[in-house]
Amino acid sequence: MSASCCGQAHDPHRGSESYRRVLWAVLAINAAMFGVEVVAGLAAGSASLQADALDFLGDAGNYIISLLVVGMALRYRAMAAFAKGTTMGLFGLWVIGMTAWHAWQGTVPEAFTMGAVGVAALLANATSFALLWAYREGDSNMRSAWVCTRNDVLGNIAVLLAALGVFGTGTGWPDIAVAAIMAALALQGAWIVIGHSWSELRAPHALQPAG
Repeated sequence: MSASCCGQAHDPHRGSESYRRVLWAVLAINAAMFGVEVVAGLAAGSASLQADALDFLGDAGNYIISLLVVGMALRYRAMAAFAKGTTMGLFGLWVIGMTAWHAWQGTVPEAFTMGAVGVAALLANATSFALLWAYREGDSNMRSAWVCTRNDVLGNIAVLLAALGVFGTGTGWPDIAVAAIMAALALQGAWIVIGHSWSELRAPHALQPAG
């Protein structure tokens, strides 16, 4: 059996057109929601909405990378996934810094805006989650896209809980707590994606030439 055939046996989704179409759909969803949330987050003074907006932007960039490498050999897709995992980790660290700044300033966000935009974001990410579900067990590049969207759904639910907390307490601490949780999700997702991509990069079939 040739090296290229061996690579293909480990690589059943290479160049999948259905996956490419799904990526274009979730890219459009994430780009649109970034525009909505960045405006709403700044207007409402919400750390969690601003964090979620940047998460949408990061995901849009990740989907663009996925589209560029979806037809390439496994080692290139694993390298792209490793880069995306690193980006997720940097995003988590940045959100930690932003959250600390809001805590220091004592910001009290606008609960109604948080709730309304949080519902829209949850619907958007639930749609993306459903579209990517079939590819959750693919290579590290596919898995990274699914992990990002899974974290987004959890983050959106947390934003809605934060809106209720801000409304009920009249303080910004629920918003701060949720932003911190979102940072932790980003760091946890980064650990998963980097670990999976690194194992693929070290696998013998990843070193085979494309064919």
